[in-house]
Amino acid sequence: MVEINKVEVSVVLPCLNEEETIGICIEKIKDVFLKENIKGEVIIVDNGSTDHSKDIALKLEAKVIEENRKGYGFAYLKGLKEAKGKYIIIGDSDNTYDFYQIPKFLKPLKEGYDFVIGSRFKGKIHKGAMNWSHRYIGNPILSGMCKIFFRTNLSDIHCGMRAFTKEAYQKMDLLTTGMEFATEMVVRALMNNFKICEVPIDYYPRKGKSKLVPLVDAWRHIRFMLMFCPVWLYFIPATFGLSISLGLLLLLLKGPFLFLGHHWDIHLMVYLSVFCILFYQLLHLGIYAHTYAIRQGFLKYDNFTLFFKKHFNLERGIILGGIIFLVGFFISLAIFLEWLSRHFGALYRIRESIVAMTFMVIGIQTIFSSFFISLLFVEKE
Repeated sequence: MVEINKVEVSVVLPCLNEEETIGICIEKIKDVFLKENIKGEVIIVDNGSTDHSKDIALKLEAKVIEENRKGYGFAYLKGLKEAKGKYIIIGDSDNTYDFYQIPKFLKPLKEGYDFVIGSRFKGKIHKGAMNWSHRYIGNPILSGMCKIFFRTNLSDIHCGMRAFTKEAYQKMDLLTTGMEFATEMVVRALMNNFKICEVPIDYYPRKGKSKLVPLVDAWRHIRFMLMFCPVWLYFIPATFGLSISLGLLLLLLKGPFLFLGHHWDIHLMVYLSVFCILFYQLLHLGIYAHTYAIRQGFLKYDNFTLFFKKHFNLERGIILGGIIFLVGFFISLAIFLEWLSRHFGALYRIRESIVAMTFMVIGIQTIFSSFFISLLFVEKE
């Protein structure tokens, strides 16, 4: 039997001192519900307003929830928890998004999409709605990073107007509490292989003071993407740096070389040795971080991790580390025997000594890292 009062659509709006526009937003949403014959609810999450925003929302019979912990993510987490609809719409309460466009978001959801996000860049950004630095620098850079890191073609990952099914929301298991919540939602949708749709929308100038702190909020988004993409934070710079450093180190083993009008010699070898050790350690940190994130449920198993897990074990790690260490050890032993044969006299084997030391340190790192990685892979019953 179908429930007569079952909510079909929940619209969740965070609110912080939006008395000029909150009423307009609620009225638009209710007009859509009436025209489209939708059984819906409007949830306003008051994030500590000191004006009349809350009173206006209550007067218009919206459901008002208070969240005193400041933060975009905190507000949404509180409001989404209360949403009862099969479909959920979110957007800002500053009237920058036109809630008359709600049907454009609901249509793809009813056709089987899990997640629908608006695109201001494919739609129309009205004059004064977005300053030039956000439009031509901030948003394109952040959306571009998301495209590269998470292999998506979404054009506007920070568009605040979105829709998703209740089931999709539960699968996303969102955690962040600040402005990076917007990025996390997109990343979680991509990681869960949701069927995603992007719809062009209009974006209007806001009234009142913006809550964005450009550099701080941009960093929060970047930080989140880097933390959830160890390939770009650890593996790519580590692999590139280790390859270049080790290659040049071995090249200098033969003797100095001429480059850009200068002879590069022992001093460069010392730095390259340090870089080899540093980048090799960064590679191991990437494995630690990636494995831990997967075991904690922040990331999902990917092909690389599954391959690594299948072929790696403690014993193989110890053997690999032992081989690397022995390469350095035997080079050192050869140098010592030559020194001994010369009755501990003058001996110029600095190049070989640097290479030997580098391999010995990396070998020891490998052995002890293998123990730690094995610990991370231990399965609980």
